[in-house]
Amino acid sequence: MNVSRETLVLDAHVKSELNGSGSTQCRYVPTVGKRLMADASTMRIFAVANQKGGVGKTTTTISLGAALAEQGKRVLVVDLDPQGNATTGLGVDGRRFERSVYDVLLNDVPMVDIVEPTGFNNLFVAPATLDLAGVEQELTQVISRELRLKKAISSVEGEFDYIFIDCPPSLGLITINAFAAATDIMVPVQTEFYALEGLTQLQRIVELVQKNLNPELKITKVILTMYDSRNTLSVDVAKEVRKHFEAELCKTVIPRTVRLAEAPSFGQPITVFDPTSKGAKAYRALAEEIING
Repeated sequence: MNVSRETLVLDAHVKSELNGSGSTQCRYVPTVGKRLMADASTMRIFAVANQKGGVGKTTTTISLGAALAEQGKRVLVVDLDPQGNATTGLGVDGRRFERSVYDVLLNDVPMVDIVEPTGFNNLFVAPATLDLAGVEQELTQVISRELRLKKAISSVEGEFDYIFIDCPPSLGLITINAFAAATDIMVPVQTEFYALEGLTQLQRIVELVQKNLNPELKITKVILTMYDSRNTLSVDVAKEVRKHFEAELCKTVIPRTVRLAEAPSFGQPITVFDPTSKGAKAYRALAEEIING
C-alpha cells in the first residue's frame, strides 16, 4: 500500500498570523509538491445520490475515488452522511478531528480547513461526524442554507480533479446542498426489485435545484451495482434501467462480491484491499469511463 502523508504547509494568511502573534495553529493543506494543481475550470463535482439506502453509494464513492487516484487524479471525498461510512471506509477516524463537514455547513468553515489526507496517494477526505444528524434542523434559520456547501467548496478550487460527495439516503437539506454545489449527479442503482423506486422523486428534486440554485445540474451517470448475471432479476432490472437512462447509464457494471462488502470494515477501498478482485477491476474500468467523459 502506498502511504501518502502530505507536507505541512502554511498559506499566506496563516503565515501572517503566526508571524504576528505566534498563536495560530498549523493545519494540513493538500499539496502535490512540484505537480501543477488541477484546473478549477475542469474540476468535476459528483453528488453521489439515491434516497434508497443500501444501493452502493458509499462503496462507489470510495472505490471510484480510489481508482481515479491510482490514475494520478487528485480526488476529494466529501462525507455528507451522518453515519460517516465514507470517512471510516477510507481508514480515517472522524472523531479525532476538532472540525468536520458539520462546521462547513453550519459555521462557515472553508472546506480547505477540514480536508484530511488518507493513507492513499492523491486521495483526501472531508470527514463526517454524528453531529451531522441534527444539522438540517440547525440550518432552518440560516440565510442561504442551500448554498453553504457550494460556498465552502470554492476554497478548494484548483486543488482537485474530482470531488465526490457521498449523500445521505434522503432528499433533505443536506442533499440539496450537495446538488447546489455539484456539476454532476451520479446515481448508483441496485439491480434488485424496486430499483427504480424513488428515482422519479429524485428527478423532480433535480429539476427544482436546476430552476432555483444550479441551472447546469443534471444526472450524468447512472451505475448498476450489486449485479449478478446468473440472476434473472438482475438482468431484467438492468434492461429496465437502460430503457429509462440510456444516455446516462455507464457501460461498466459493478458486480455483487463478498470482497466489496468486506473492504470497508478494513478501512480500505477495494482497489487496495483486493487489487485483483472483480470489484476492483470493475471500479478501475468505471474510472476510465469517467476520465474519458
